[in-house]
Amino acid sequence: MLIFDPVYLLFLAPPMLLAMFAQWRVSSTFRSMSEVPARMSGAQAARQMLDSGGLSQVAIEQIPGHLSDHYDPRGKVLRLSPEVYGGRSMASLGVACHEAGHAFQDAKGYAPLVIRNLAVPAASFGSGIGVTLASIGLFLSYRAPSIGNTLLLAGIVLFSGVVFFQVVNLPVEFDASARARRHLVDAGLISANEEHFVAKVLNAAALTYVAGTLQAIMTLAYFIFRLMGDRR
Repeated sequence: MLIFDPVYLLFLAPPMLLAMFAQWRVSSTFRSMSEVPARMSGAQAARQMLDSGGLSQVAIEQIPGHLSDHYDPRGKVLRLSPEVYGGRSMASLGVACHEAGHAFQDAKGYAPLVIRNLAVPAASFGSGIGVTLASIGLFLSYRAPSIGNTLLLAGIVLFSGVVFFQVVNLPVEFDASARARRHLVDAGLISANEEHFVAKVLNAAALTYVAGTLQAIMTLAYFIFRLMGDRR
């Protein structure tokens, strides 16, 4: 029901366009950097990075999907997509070592990661229920203002958990990328002249996190704007 409100589009159109651009940028950059050869596969680079940091207990598994790569802190497992796991390219090395960077964060108790993990339940709950309550509140605000505003306020409180998660997630992702780039050069897996190839992939991925954060912030801002407008 929100898309019929032109004010909603005014708030959300910019971050939605940025998100579309970010997804295109990730796909195109990964595709182009996949053509730049590397001396080892993504799985081998991640294994070397983990072992050098004393994280030999962290396993590496191949999973299906395109760019489905992630680190599972509960299972202590790096799960890499086929093109990253076996690919011998700058794109594969960058993505694999970025995920290994999350394993380092987990092992060292990196504060933003700890906070992010604690915020996961609130973000998961708020992303669905929060938006639903806020939307119902907006709909009812024309017919039963008191009930509508109460539901809208409840939705705002719940959705704030999503915004908090997204904001805390930014330094987590940036730090993982920095760890990956630093290790790849320091360990001699790539030369200093090749670092910009890896940086292109990781910077493109970072843009998706920025877009997601901006979209969450602007959604929350829209709900607050509507609540304040109704109260006036």
